[in-house]
Amino acid sequence: MSHEARLKALAIDLPPVPVAAGLYAPCVRSGNQLFVSGQVPVKDGVPMRKGKLGDGVTIDEAAGLARQCALQAVAIIRNELGTLDKVTRVIRVGGFVGSAEGFIDHPKVVNGASQLLLDLFGEAGRHARVAVGLAELPFGVPVEVEFLFEVS
Repeated sequence: MSHEARLKALAIDLPPVPVAAGLYAPCVRSGNQLFVSGQVPVKDGVPMRKGKLGDGVTIDEAAGLARQCALQAVAIIRNELGTLDKVTRVIRVGGFVGSAEGFIDHPKVVNGASQLLLDLFGEAGRHARVAVGLAELPFGVPVEVEFLFEVS
């Protein structure tokens, strides 16, 4: 099944392509690699949630926000390539989790993005990953995720 067909079968509606919040490109292609800039979860240009894990934001909430980051990345890819069927592999995911002191379950948060990529791209969605905690993230959001894809 093609990636576009799987997107439709999963009844996933991609969000609008987010606008860059600074002096950077939403994605950059170099050869057969497509780097997607860090995505923070937004809706209509506004952060969907602020706060930190271990201080009011739950793992389930943040995993949903990480999933939103992945959806935004997929929207950027589709906009750039015209189709998701040009994605041959998800190479790497970098997850950054806004964390209060003592929070240690960063991988559980970033699983929200990873699961979406596996659901959409199948085994081609299995990737290398990093999940780290930080004291602060842009706009006070609890999660930011960056992506690296191999494309044809």
